Amino acid sequence: QVQLVESGGGLVQAGVSLKLSCAASGRPGAIPSMGWFRQVPGREREFVAAITWNSDNTYYADSVKGRFTISRDNAKNMMYLQMNSLKPEDTAVYYCAAQYFNGGSLLYIRSYDYWGQGTQVTVSS
Repeated sequence: QVQLVESGGGLVQAGVSLKLSCAASGRPGAIPSMGWFRQVPGREREFVAAITWNSDNTYYADSVKGRFTISRDNAKNMMYLQMNSLKPEDTAVYYCAAQYFNGGSLLYIRSYDYWGQGTQVTVSS
């Protein structure tokens, strides 16, 4: 079993930066692939960014491309999401996810095996 714990969320003003962290534990070795998703009440959870185990490949939703950067530190079992130039529409609960067994596209919720509990990000205008 893998445990994922997000941190770093908060209430910020538009235009500032915030960095989310995701701590993974429970299984030895680096998690093959990981991703960030976000969800607003009443809407479906949506893809934000994903990264492969060696960081060779990263993927971003069009809405965050150029503003957000995903990274990971396998030695620390950590994943990060640096969010710059935040906008009110970035307000959501942000979830980290890990793909171990599922070989599907990292852009889809169904491709992930484990999820964290989420951290709230609120961006005021």
